[in-house]
Amino acid sequence: MKAASTVRADDFRGLRRLSDRLGEDFIAGIVLYTGTSTLPFGPKLRAMPVSSLWQVAAP
Repeated sequence: MKAASTVRADDFRGLRRLSDRLGEDFIAGIVLYTGTSTLPFGPKLRAMPVSSLWQVAAP
C-alpha cells in the first residue's frame, strides 16, 4: 500500500522481482494507492485505489 495519490514504475520493483521468481505462477501484482483510477503498469501489474476494496459490483 502506498500513502500517496501518485504511483511510479519504481513502486512495482518488489512485485516485478516476485514475478520474475514465480514465472507463470505469478497471477497479479497490485499496488493500492490513494488516487482514484486503476492504472496498468505492465503485464499482470496494476495500481488501484484503496477505495476499490470497499466497492461492490452490481449483480
